[in-house]
Amino acid sequence: MGYNDIMNTAEDFADQFLRVTKQYLPHVARLCLISTFLEDGIRMWFQWSEQRDYIDGTWNCGYFLASIFVFLNLFGQLSGCILVLSRNFVQYACFGLFGIIALQTIAYSILWDLKFLMRNLALGGGLLLLLAESRSEGKSMFAGVPTMRESSPKQYMQLGGRVLLVLMFMTLLHFDMNFFSILQNIVGTALIILVAIGFKTKLAALTLVIWLFGINIYFNAFWTVPAYKPMHDFLKYDFFQTMSVIGGLLLVVALGPGGVSMDEKKKEW
Repeated sequence: MGYNDIMNTAEDFADQFLRVTKQYLPHVARLCLISTFLEDGIRMWFQWSEQRDYIDGTWNCGYFLASIFVFLNLFGQLSGCILVLSRNFVQYACFGLFGIIALQTIAYSILWDLKFLMRNLALGGGLLLLLAESRSEGKSMFAGVPTMRESSPKQYMQLGGRVLLVLMFMTLLHFDMNFFSILQNIVGTALIILVAIGFKTKLAALTLVIWLFGINIYFNAFWTVPAYKPMHDFLKYDFFQTMSVIGGLLLVVALGPGGVSMDEKKKEW
C-alpha cells in the first residue's frame, strides 16, 4: 500500500468519524474547551482563603483587593462557562474568559514562565476558535448581497486559533536522544505544522486529539495522587488545560480550518 493509499484511507476514516459524530461533536468540543475554566472557578470557591492569601502575600494588596480578585475569577469563569454551554451571549463570554486569562497571567506571574505562558496562549487560541464558531457566517443586512469571505474576521480568528493551539504541543516536545522521543517530536511537529497552515487539517487535528488525550491520561493522572499533596493540584491544572486545547482541536475537526488555509485554497485550484 502506497503513501497515497494510506492517506486516502485515513481521510476516509476521518470523514466517516465526522459523519457519525457531527450532531454532538461541537457540544463535546465546547465542553472540553471550557473545562479548565469550570474547574478553576470551582477551585476558587473551595480554596477561597488560600487563593486570597497567596495574592495578598505576592502583591501586598490587602485582603479586600485580594478577595475581589478571587471573586472575579470565580464569577467570571463560572458565568462564562454557563453562557458558553447554554449558547447565550457566547461572544461576551469569550471576551470575559480572555480577560480572566490576561488577569491570571499577570497575577500569577505566568508572563515570566515560558511554558505556562505558551499554554495560556494556546488556551486563548481555543477561545478564538469558539468565538469564530459563535459568529453567524454569511449573514448580511442586505439579502442577496454576497460577502467577501477573504476579508471575514471569522477566517482570521480561525487562523489565529489554529496557530495558537500549536503552542501547547511545543511545550510537550522532549529533547532526549532516545528513539521514541525523536520519533514523537518529528511526528508531533509535522502534525502541528499541518494544523497551523491548514493542510489536511481535519485529519491532522483528529490525530493530535487522540495523541494529546493519550498523553494527558498518562502523564496528568491527578486522580492517582492524594488530594493533600501539592502535585495533585498541579497535575489537575495541567489535565484540564490540556482538555481545553483538545476542545479547540475538536472545533477544528468539526468546523474545518476556515478560509485562510491550504485546504480552502486547494478548492480554488
